[in-house]
Amino acid sequence: MQILFVADPLESFVIYKDSTFAMMREAQRRGHQIVACQPKDISWQSGGKVKAQVRYISLTGDKSLWFTEADSKTVELADFGAIVMRKDPPFDSEFFYATHMLSQAEREGAKVFNKPSALREHPEKLAIMEFAQFISPTLVTRNAQEIRAFHAEHKDIILKPLDGMGGMGIFRVGEDGRNLGSIIETLNQGGATSVMVQKFLPDIVHGDKRVLIIGGKPVPFCLARIPQGNEVRGNLAAGGKGVAQPLVEQDRAIAEYIGKRLVQRGLLLIGLDVIGHNVTEINVTSPTCFQEIFDQTGCDVAALFVDALEQAAKG
Repeated sequence: MQILFVADPLESFVIYKDSTFAMMREAQRRGHQIVACQPKDISWQSGGKVKAQVRYISLTGDKSLWFTEADSKTVELADFGAIVMRKDPPFDSEFFYATHMLSQAEREGAKVFNKPSALREHPEKLAIMEFAQFISPTLVTRNAQEIRAFHAEHKDIILKPLDGMGGMGIFRVGEDGRNLGSIIETLNQGGATSVMVQKFLPDIVHGDKRVLIIGGKPVPFCLARIPQGNEVRGNLAAGGKGVAQPLVEQDRAIAEYIGKRLVQRGLLLIGLDVIGHNVTEINVTSPTCFQEIFDQTGCDVAALFVDALEQAAKG
């Protein structure tokens, strides 16, 4: 089938670690046609169907010139066998509008993964609040006094914006409360912006684990992203070291519980962030770590994903 990947510009891919590239490579290996566009290429004219200016590509196997483009044309989205929405955060207004156009494409017969309405309904940080039994004490608020009260109760806390990615904008404040006022002002912008506040989890020294769930089922290995030096963030983008590990039973049980519920809402691929046994984020826009897990364990995450995609596209 023809698979359309809605993603960032192909020219920006760092293919040795890019999970979307791994998906494309596995899909092409199976004989599927790879097609790509960006959200900005999608359009919808009154009285017509949702379309996009797309690029038909072939992967070359070369590390630098990794793809060739055979054609570029405007196509109705309903014509594709599957559409994989892989645009990286932030989840801004343009991302939101793109999901609405993709929802219209679904009404016209397109099959989109992850489901656009599910992307809208599960912001990656807020989504954890539904599963309070698996998270550490957490507060989402614009109110500076509520943040100060949370700090007074828990002493050692993490503050972060709701729309960050890759560890961006994450702060730790210890028991002395140093710089808490300044950090609150920076993050909540005078009460205009919501902030997530969480009790600090000392288990971060063992890594911020990325647990992948495909078709409701946990991948057997996770990637523990371990902070380096004095850094509190384990994110690979913030310099964390990725170490693949077998999934322990408690994390598997958590992933099965969450995966079983969210797959029914159209979330084919999920990336849980887990510190200790506490879920800190539920990533649904463009979960990564496929290649790091494969390189270290031989577990072919991309093959598991394309298996699930092919099955879902038949439904």
